[in-house]
Amino acid sequence: QVQLVESGGGSVQAGGSLRLSCAASGYTYRSYCMGWFRQAPGKEREGVAAIYSLGGSAYYADSVKGRFTTSRDNAKNTLYLSMNSLKPEDTAVYYCAVQLCGMYCTYGSCRPTASAFAYWGQGTQVTVSS
Repeated sequence: QVQLVESGGGSVQAGGSLRLSCAASGYTYRSYCMGWFRQAPGKEREGVAAIYSLGGSAYYADSVKGRFTTSRDNAKNTLYLSMNSLKPEDTAVYYCAVQLCGMYCTYGSCRPTASAFAYWGQGTQVTVSS
């Protein structure tokens, strides 16, 4: 079955950096969309970034654009989220997710919309102190 395991969360001071990893297994689709989401206490889950498996630039939410970068290593089935210039408002549980959309996926349709993603990791906590 599909499994997603996040790692790399932790506590940092404002202005610091963290790199999250998401190890994926259990599927053989070549065409899929992977996304990063976060949920802070008392808030709705927010889509942070998404990247298509077969190329194209990643999509970022305005709140993280210019500070966060997502990348993938298809050979290792691993997704990364590099987070720089972290702010206290970035504090949240971060989740990776995958949309196994096959022929229905395109670079242009790969967006971090939570309802489109069926498989989720367990989440990793990121805490940014001021």
